[in-house]
Amino acid sequence: MSSKKITVAIAGNPNSGKTTIFNALTGARQHVGNYSGVTVERKEGTRVYKGYEINFVDLPGTYSLAANSVEEVVARDYLILEKPDVVVNVIDAGNFERNLYLSTQVVELNVPLVLALNMADLAEKQGLTFDKKKLGKFFNAEVVSTIGSKGFGLNDLLDAVIAKSEQHDNSSSEHLINYGEDIEKELEKLADIVDREHALAAKYGNRWLSLKMLEQDPDIMSKGHKQEVLDAVDSSIAKLDRIFGDHPEVVIAEKRYGFISGIFGQCVTLTAQKHHDISDTIDKVLLNRILGLPIFFALMYIVFSLVFLAGDPLMGHIESLFEWLSGTISSFWPADTDSQLKSLLVDGIIGGVGGVVIFLPNIVLLFLAISILEDSGYMARAAFIMDRVMKKIGLHGRSFIPMVIGFGCTVPAIMGTRILEDRKSRFTTILILPLMSCGARLPIYSLIIPAFFPKEWRSFTLWIMYIIGIVTAIIAATILRRTLFKGETGIFLMELPPYRTPTARGLMIHIWERSWLYLKKAGTTLLAISIVLWALSTYPKAPDDMLSGLSEEAAQQTSLQYSIAGRVGTFMEPALKPLGFDYRVGTALIGALAAKEVFVAQMGIVFSIGDADENLTADEDSSLENYTPLQKKLQASYTPLKAFCIMLFCLISAPCVATLAISKRETGSWKWATGQFLGLTLLAYLMTLTVYQVGSALNIGTGSYKTAAQVQTPTTTDSTTTATKPLPINNSSNY
Repeated sequence: MSSKKITVAIAGNPNSGKTTIFNALTGARQHVGNYSGVTVERKEGTRVYKGYEINFVDLPGTYSLAANSVEEVVARDYLILEKPDVVVNVIDAGNFERNLYLSTQVVELNVPLVLALNMADLAEKQGLTFDKKKLGKFFNAEVVSTIGSKGFGLNDLLDAVIAKSEQHDNSSSEHLINYGEDIEKELEKLADIVDREHALAAKYGNRWLSLKMLEQDPDIMSKGHKQEVLDAVDSSIAKLDRIFGDHPEVVIAEKRYGFISGIFGQCVTLTAQKHHDISDTIDKVLLNRILGLPIFFALMYIVFSLVFLAGDPLMGHIESLFEWLSGTISSFWPADTDSQLKSLLVDGIIGGVGGVVIFLPNIVLLFLAISILEDSGYMARAAFIMDRVMKKIGLHGRSFIPMVIGFGCTVPAIMGTRILEDRKSRFTTILILPLMSCGARLPIYSLIIPAFFPKEWRSFTLWIMYIIGIVTAIIAATILRRTLFKGETGIFLMELPPYRTPTARGLMIHIWERSWLYLKKAGTTLLAISIVLWALSTYPKAPDDMLSGLSEEAAQQTSLQYSIAGRVGTFMEPALKPLGFDYRVGTALIGALAAKEVFVAQMGIVFSIGDADENLTADEDSSLENYTPLQKKLQASYTPLKAFCIMLFCLISAPCVATLAISKRETGSWKWATGQFLGLTLLAYLMTLTVYQVGSALNIGTGSYKTAAQVQTPTTTDSTTTATKPLPINNSSNY
């Protein structure tokens, strides 16, 4: 016997626990895509319960169903046009009144409604009890209490969904809120006229459509209306404006809040004196005007320390796996065989993709730390703290939210700027977001920092890279707001959710989603790019007479320079030399335009890390046993100063192609995306040039970072002869 099917939309405010309930209800039975025509994420999952196959759709988190953002339009269009069988409105019970504003708008859509009073345990600690029966009558809804993070009340919620789906009379919901005689008269008048617009009226309903037009909802007003309707709307707005001395949108909002206030008074009881919440006590420290910023930077430093301390041992295991794989594949050919297939597999695929994948532990740990800070409620405080800094540069704390997202990936960060209503603030934020060190740059840092900096300096160096990005972004934003985007900064309003202990399930879902995207990218995009870059770095082959008489390493470098990638890099080298870069770095920078991680892949390819490093003595090789083969090659070719400059240029320079594409899409013009590309590249060049030239003049970091064993035998092999010469060694003060 086939199951009965129910479609359920889950709506709610951000931080209400909506997604936690969705995850708890659907578990691993989820799939993710995008809503048609927009980049807003669409999550769906299924649950079989009591003979019903229930399909849950997790709508974007919104505070209202106005058209102030793409998420709000997507959420309400789904409710209206897709017509789910039931809508579950998840409410943070501890912030009942604020969350109920969305409920008043959902109920106006005349949909079967279930109210889930989530985080009921926290509300109880605050001394709040709810008359769920009375609340259900007010909203014509089923009402249940839940604790999503603990799985409490989920069966009750499923029972309520089934019960509501079997009810068919929901006609009273759209008239639930009475806006007063004056507004109701105008709504009735407009409903009669709107009814002549058969297509829109059939989709949205006469009353709701009239209400949105009175509010001058931008999405509804843009759909094209007959002049008769527009004239009637203007007349009603003018009349109500005269009556109330304010725009109908403001009056309608006030009526909703009045309704909410009445609901609270009749359905909520304070069983005890509301005690001083522990969140308030913590906030006195974390939001302190003096301590707030230092605490934030200290927490970020701890995050970066975790990335290296816990990540390095795990990274070593993955590295060993790829070394074994490389050796196994190489063993299929005689040692002296010059096989192009072997080179493709070992140098191109394993050296390219493997060189990126080995940094997965660092990526996972960074995502874990950021997820903990987000789920605990601290990141909302970070935005609040940064508001003081942001105001001085013409932005506000809300701009910091996309910047935090940018630590993961710049593309969703730019999409996240939709929460900024002011166009000038939004465009400014979009243009500076690539300066945040995204997850794609972390493999570059993870490759270079351990190779060139002592253990006690590694966390600090990584922290410095992130701080440089933030500070540079702040300076750039200040300049943009005082030149291209002059104007007043909007008011910053943000809720501070109560502190919560992140759930293991929630953290695992966040880590898996982000890590899987990283691995998927490595196995598809980076694999394809690595193969292309290998071909460009291998062909055309240098003539035999050109290689005759050269040492093996000199022959490899000559072959590389003869290839297409080598020729491009050699062409760029005069411009890159003042930065301390050679043609090999130049070829990797070109590859990084496709994706920043490709820089690591291309460096692995050009240095042929599948081959043994014959230039190190036994003692030297033993002293470098904690480094990857590529890191050993880099140490033999560059200094700490050059390595730092490589990271600096990769941090600031032109963003990847995907970022440019999303910048164009969100700004609506290639002008801004092109300006972003050229401006950041020029800024990267000037900053790197300054750092390298000043560092060289002051002799800072100009020697090779070596271990104690290497310092005792400071020799290297000349690239064209078998003779040796001394290496320039600097003490630790030059790092």
